This record gives sequence, structure tokens and C-alpha cells, in this order.
Amino acid sequence: MSMIGSMLAAVPLLIWLYLLLARGGFWRVPSAQTPSPAPRGPARRVVAVIPARDEAAVIGDAVGSLLRQQFAGSVHVIVVDDGSTDGTAAAAAAAAAGLGAAASLSVLSGAALPPGWSGKLWAMSQGVAAAAALEPDYLLLTDADIHHSPDHLAALVTNAERHRRDLVSHMVQLATATLAERCLIPAFVFFFFKLYPPAWIASPRHRTAGAAGGCILVRPAAIARIGGLQAIRSQIIDDCALARAVKAAGGSVWLGLTHSARSTRSYASFAHIGRMISRTAFNQLHHSYALLAATLGALFVTYLLPVLLLFSGHPPSIALALAAWALMSIAYAPMVRFHGLPARWSLCLPGIAAFYAGATVHSALQYRLGRGGLWKGRVQDART
Repeated sequence: MSMIGSMLAAVPLLIWLYLLLARGGFWRVPSAQTPSPAPRGPARRVVAVIPARDEAAVIGDAVGSLLRQQFAGSVHVIVVDDGSTDGTAAAAAAAAAGLGAAASLSVLSGAALPPGWSGKLWAMSQGVAAAAALEPDYLLLTDADIHHSPDHLAALVTNAERHRRDLVSHMVQLATATLAERCLIPAFVFFFFKLYPPAWIASPRHRTAGAAGGCILVRPAAIARIGGLQAIRSQIIDDCALARAVKAAGGSVWLGLTHSARSTRSYASFAHIGRMISRTAFNQLHHSYALLAATLGALFVTYLLPVLLLFSGHPPSIALALAAWALMSIAYAPMVRFHGLPARWSLCLPGIAAFYAGATVHSALQYRLGRGGLWKGRVQDART
């Protein structure tokens, strides 16, 4: 029995050794340092496309931050008002007018959502179509709640130009002001990078591709090669779908973390973050209950079993469990540090994983009840 217990306790330890040593170094926090200026060349034209639905509280800041970019090229912002009822369009226009940059903003009233499209992708596609008339060198696909520091766009373009990348994405800094955010947001990014290791995303030898929807700089030609956004029109996890399509078509893709852009959206409660996770979790599992069961089992063995084994009363199992928990904390510590939290937060990953497991189950239940992918009144992941 003691031998079986030791073998069981060794499983999470072996998993964490694999994750630390053979999962693309995802845990090292690939940061997007502001690069030195790109070699001289023609000034680049960038059009930023912001899909917005009831975002009056935050869109003025996002638009203003884009129009204040210290960028050698030109910047034009297109806001696609996706049926807002709170004055989103007026807030965007007021922000541009306040900077004397009204000519650098276009506000489009989104057309009715056609069958087969997710709301965000339909709004984005209208913005991309309108941007074509401006003949941009790059499109910046960003969200209404993203504040860009003045040098952020220059850093994105320099990255793409210097390395000839077709898509450059930054995982922006998410808020960690509330207790719920401090508990769950760093783990959200940690789990994302575990699924999509940035080193594998950048490598042409790996099929892995991913992006963060809050900030994607992409060449229009790369979107054209995949057949436009229509090619991914029904995808709920649209950022990764776009990166996957661009890479599959031979494009170069890159993803990293940055302090140069941050989300101004606040998640005040655990329930609020739980709904955010639940919106896409079961879609990520391809609506497979077998994958759901496997995922829950993997979460249990990887994160919760080491804690439970500490109460086994079996010294070898306890030692192995402590070693697994130590490796888990070592892996999580860089992400905790990136978000400016004390190192002790790295010990909390088992409890956080349990919360994410619950949110994943909730996602499956919502899908089964016909409320999958619920976002601002829209069901975007319905059973067929």
C-alpha cells in the first residue's frame, strides 16, 4: 500500500518537472520589452479597429491613448459601435474632439448581426473593411478597455518590422486591485500561457498558435491570405483562432506580456471573474464532455492531489507532495511577480485551480442550458 501511495504521489511531481522543463518555458513570463527604434524606412500607416458594445465608461480613455501615440507613422482609429445603448459612440467622439483629433477617428454604426457570426468578429470585420480604404500597413485589433502607453504602438510596429512578423500580440496587464483580481487574474494568464507557450507560438517548428485579443497588430495581407475574418466568423475564442489561421497560412506569429498597455476593466468579485472564465472554457474543450472529464482529472492530479497527500500520514508521499507543490509555486512565482504581488501568492495555485475547475463545469452547464458564451446579452456559443 505504501508503494502505491508513493507512486501516486510521484505523478504530480513528474507533471511539474515536465511543465518546468519541457513545456516551452511558458512560466518564465515572456515580456515585451520596448525595443530600440527600427531601422529607417518608410513611415507606417496603422489603423486601430475597436469593436465596442456598451463601453461608454472606458472607450474614451482607449481612444485617447491611441490618438496620443508617439509614433513616426500615422494612426487612425475606427470604432465600430455594436448596438450600444449607453452613448458609446458619443464618448469616443468626445475623446477625439477633446484632443483636437476628430479627423483621426471614424465611428461606424454596426450592421445587424448575421447568422453564423460572433458579435465581436462581425464588428471587427466591418472595421477591417472600412480600414481598407485607408491602405494601412498594419491593423491594430484592440478592445475598448485597453489603455496604450504613448510608445506602445511604436514598440509593436518595431517588433513586426524588425522580425518580419505577420502578427504581433501583447497580453496586456490586467487589473489586480480587488481581492478577486489578485487571486485569479495572474493565474488566468499563467494558465493561458501553459496552453499556448509563447516560445512555441513564435517557432515555425510548432503548430501552436495563440494571441491575446486585447492587442493584436496584424498585416492586412495576412488577414487576406486566410480569406478574411469570415474564415473564423463563428469562433468565440477569436484571438487564438486568428493566430492559428495566420500561422497555418505560413505567417509568423508572436505573443508576449507587456506593461505598456493595460486593461481599465475592473472585476470586482469572484463571480464576475468566474463568468469571464465560463464564457469560453467549454468552447476551448470543443464542447466535449470527455475532454471536460479529462481536464478536471488533470487539474485534480496536478494541483489538488499534492495538497491532499500532505494529510496522508505517509512520509514518502508527503515529501513527494511537498516537492510537487514547491515546483508548482516556483513555476507560478514569475507571473505573480509580474503582476506586482508578494511572493506568497505563488503558494495559492491549488485553491485557484479548484476555482477554475468550478468555472469550467459552470461553462459546460451554461452551454447545455443554451446560454453558452453569454456576453452583454448575446448567446454566442449555442448548441446546434
